[in-house]
Amino acid sequence: MYRQRTTGWLKHLDFMLLDLFALQISFLLACKIRHGWDSPGLPWEYWGVNLTLICADLLVLFFSESLRDILRRGLWKELVQCAKSAGVVTLFSVFYLFSVQAGIAYSRMVCILTGGLYFLLNYLIRISWKRIIRNRGNLRLQNAMLVAADSRWIESVLKNLRKNQHGLSTIAGLVLLDEKTENLPSQLGGIPVVASRESLEAYICRNWVDELLVVQDLKESCAKVQPLQKSLDRIAASGVAVQRVVDFRQDAAEFQEMVEHVGGFTVLTSVVRSVTFRQAFFKRTMDILGGLAGCVLAGVVLVIVGPLILIQSPGPIIFKQQRIGRNGKLFTMYKLRSMVLDAEQRKQELRQYNRVADGMMFKLDFDPRIIGARRLPDGTIKKGIGNYLRDWSLDEVPQFWNVLKGDMSLVGTRPPTLDEWNKYALYHRARMAFRPGITGMWQVSGRSNITDFEEVVKLDLQYINEWTPGLDFRILLKTVQAVFKKTGSM
Repeated sequence: MYRQRTTGWLKHLDFMLLDLFALQISFLLACKIRHGWDSPGLPWEYWGVNLTLICADLLVLFFSESLRDILRRGLWKELVQCAKSAGVVTLFSVFYLFSVQAGIAYSRMVCILTGGLYFLLNYLIRISWKRIIRNRGNLRLQNAMLVAADSRWIESVLKNLRKNQHGLSTIAGLVLLDEKTENLPSQLGGIPVVASRESLEAYICRNWVDELLVVQDLKESCAKVQPLQKSLDRIAASGVAVQRVVDFRQDAAEFQEMVEHVGGFTVLTSVVRSVTFRQAFFKRTMDILGGLAGCVLAGVVLVIVGPLILIQSPGPIIFKQQRIGRNGKLFTMYKLRSMVLDAEQRKQELRQYNRVADGMMFKLDFDPRIIGARRLPDGTIKKGIGNYLRDWSLDEVPQFWNVLKGDMSLVGTRPPTLDEWNKYALYHRARMAFRPGITGMWQVSGRSNITDFEEVVKLDLQYINEWTPGLDFRILLKTVQAVFKKTGSM
């Protein structure tokens, strides 16, 4: 069977064209409603806005993943996605009008009507087109699929397929790979059992089959896998599309798997989290913009705070330290020096006061190494310039240079020191699957109040598994709120 392979937005080119069609119809309708059906041609400002709308819609389709899993989305999720797309496109048009100072010549009513009509029309077109695609089975356009697996997995496999199938294939029969032909049941899960491993080729030879989905176990011996592999090769050569689920496991939810090509080999790659090119591009772009703005901020802070550090503790203003970055890569992290020069040497004598019992992080209730900090005779702690730098997170502003260089990200996981890294168990390394960040989920979930390292790991992995650009924005917002709240309580 010949199968055209398309990836990304190109796979849903029909939806892309329909989106653009809905946008153009919405724009023209809005213009006619505002200016009348017998109005003459539109001013040039309107056509500039129209071009902006088209470009904005293409950017949304390409970067926002709005077409991803579109055939599996329900009515409510589709409604939300269409609302987001309409909102972003409308904001782009407003920004364009503001940039070219053409707001006076362009009707605000047209802008609002275009966004509203686009949302409504795009939603109706999408759900209608998805219904047409799903109903193609009535026209005998669906692919007939055989599902081949061991009997112990059939229930789980069918559950996954029924949950995620989008109507382009129909399950025509089951093949039990671990049963003899004479022992086959008539059906399982309401689907007929049509063959065993031995009779699979004979069945496909005499019946209509477009696709064969095979669930294999990598742990099976070569003696069992090899005959099946030869049979699958012959079936593929006959024109049937053979799809292999090469490692069906119930515990595979902890990581993601994908098929890739490496050095001419087809490989199965297992990762904690995979991101698309668009997601990675968006995150890096946000890091670059934030890094540039942060470097300007760091320069201002350095001019103001630098002399205060020198007065109370002569020495370098910038503190450099080796930290562990993504996947164990070593990098130099920069901070404003908030501690005395021999802070690292004095760390050993203070380990007994560490609030984190397992030593995976280093936190003290009172750290005498901080510049200006001291304990008064009555036991109260007097804060110094170093404490205020740390409380207001000003000591971290030089890390924007690390972000700009690509060593760090605005949002990520806390980069461990070398001695902390050496104590890591293997599963702890998963928290460094992303670039470390200036701020992160565990910082805004309790900041320095969290002393259980396992809880830190849990929050970091939650961030990695649930990461979206929106999550980064929420964490950044919470970080700013936390800093201002702490500043206001001083």
